[in-house]
Amino acid sequence: MLGVLYFRSIAMLSSQTLTQFLLHHLAKHPDQITLSLLLSDLATIGKAISQKTNKAGIAKILGSAGKTNVQDEEVQKLDMLSNELCKEYLTQTGRVAALASEEEDMPVDMGNAGKDAAYVIAFDPLDGSTNIDVNVSIGTIFSVHKRLSGIERTDERQFLQQGNEQVLAGYILYGSSTVLVCSFGDGVHEFTLDQGLGEFLLSQEHMSLPSNAKYYSVNECNMKYVCENDQKRMLWLRDESGLRGRYIGSLVADFHRNLIKGGVFIYPEIDGKNTGTYAGKLRLNYELKPMAFLIEQAGGVATNGKGDNILDMTPKSLHQRCGFLVGNTSVVEHIEKIV
Repeated sequence: MLGVLYFRSIAMLSSQTLTQFLLHHLAKHPDQITLSLLLSDLATIGKAISQKTNKAGIAKILGSAGKTNVQDEEVQKLDMLSNELCKEYLTQTGRVAALASEEEDMPVDMGNAGKDAAYVIAFDPLDGSTNIDVNVSIGTIFSVHKRLSGIERTDERQFLQQGNEQVLAGYILYGSSTVLVCSFGDGVHEFTLDQGLGEFLLSQEHMSLPSNAKYYSVNECNMKYVCENDQKRMLWLRDESGLRGRYIGSLVADFHRNLIKGGVFIYPEIDGKNTGTYAGKLRLNYELKPMAFLIEQAGGVATNGKGDNILDMTPKSLHQRCGFLVGNTSVVEHIEKIV
């Protein structure tokens, strides 16, 4: 038994830690000290949220918080906890000037420590809220931009920047293991949390989408609520694409599987209340921009389903939503042509 533990420890220590990775990164990009420290901060936040989610049942923090957010969605207790944790920790570091969250109506001032900070950050503190109570993978998504000069740091315009101007983006997936996936714009890298060491270890460097897609992810229950073109697209995926259907319902989890295995995720605009108006479900700032940044770094593409590249879109409002189509370029381009 001791021999097994010895070799396991050697194997773990042979993997590069996140700190070591960041030191190597700084050797190539010495101007990104603060940005590298910010990623380290996000990793610490991820460890804390991971610990809370693992103990959610016994800590009595499952279930609804009894309130709705700015999008009129039911807020879960873990949503609130994760949001507060992000705000409080980043306020202490002083590395971001303002924070935007899908749980907050307006940008959050990060206090006196952040008044001269060079970055702003947008968060989905806990993606996949409907899966929290049933022990299905959930995640934290983040998007970092340079702070715009000449504009108040809590001005909404700080966050209305195109996705191709992001300087850091990624997510932390809380599943069978806790995984951090991120990019500074020079490739996508995955780190897996070793709970025993309390360290994120490099598990995949310069990730790339497999050349052949394997899966498609779509909520087929929405078939009757989408426009005719999107119905055709969903039927093609189901009946003609040759891909296998896999849908978890947590964007981070569905995206992560498709990133590793190859595939496409689609969430079209829907008209769930038969109003005659179709609207997106996912948020451009908090979910789509960071995921689009990652997928393009991995060799794929993300659009709004209408031919517009997500990274080229300029948000019109802080909580703007739109359709989403992301994954292997060949599949996305084929779907775009189905009208």
